[in-house]
Amino acid sequence: MGQSAEFGKFLKAMRSRLSPEVAGTGPSTGARRVPGLRREEVARLAGVSTDYYVRLEQGRNIHPSRTVLDAVARALRLDSSEHAHMMDLLENCASSPREPGASATQGVRPALRQLLDAVGDVPAMVLGRRSDVLAGNRLAFLLFADFPALPAAERNLTRWTILDSAARELFRDWKTVAAEAAGSLRLDVGRHPNDPQANHLVGELAVHSEHFRQWWAGHRVATRSAGTVRLHHPAVGDLELNFENLVLPEDADQTLRVYSARPGSPSSDALALLGSLGAAPDVTPERAPAGAESGDAG
Repeated sequence: MGQSAEFGKFLKAMRSRLSPEVAGTGPSTGARRVPGLRREEVARLAGVSTDYYVRLEQGRNIHPSRTVLDAVARALRLDSSEHAHMMDLLENCASSPREPGASATQGVRPALRQLLDAVGDVPAMVLGRRSDVLAGNRLAFLLFADFPALPAAERNLTRWTILDSAARELFRDWKTVAAEAAGSLRLDVGRHPNDPQANHLVGELAVHSEHFRQWWAGHRVATRSAGTVRLHHPAVGDLELNFENLVLPEDADQTLRVYSARPGSPSSDALALLGSLGAAPDVTPERAPAGAESGDAG
């Protein structure tokens, strides 16, 4: 299936979520057999012919201008992440030759590993393509999971969040967090449609999670550079942490995620207590225990 078909599916999903009232198409006439806007209504809002929009949604081999795409995005009320994803789907054709480096080993620079150790009083991780956990500090693995101890194929934050029962117990807003993780994975697949590891991950999640199947079918995309997460840790109780996602200029596919608590808050005390508990795990997924699968995540 070509990426143009995925582009059409995305347009259809975005159209189906919009009501005529929200879109401002005026009073509806006649019975509606499907949810959301009709194709002719989107075409009218975008200033294109119905036939042209139908061909867009059917994923035919056409080449719309940026002006037309921007108009369609406005008609469908796409936010910036959704707009960018739409462009990725159109530009990154899945029928093109396999992109170089799609399955290449993801490495973390030594200086970045030193930085993780230096900020040891707050949880920090380096996430790569597909949210593979490439490295982290002791506190991050105490807070979430001991990723270095997992088989290499399982060192993935999205996989753990959606499939592991421990994650359901840890995240007090699990459904919201997991849905955002699925939406972030869809963005990654849109940018790299020929990545076999990403496609395998999507298949695995779809087989084992009904929630994921629903989120994926809705073509939701999500990305946040910062936010707040509420946790209930089995060792230290409730925490409310802020997080920042910092894209690394040396590698746009790697993100440094750092969590922190408000100084003097109960969450700050809980983090300090957590840091005093347990033996320190290895700080990088490459250093798996004896008997575990070796190599980088993914």
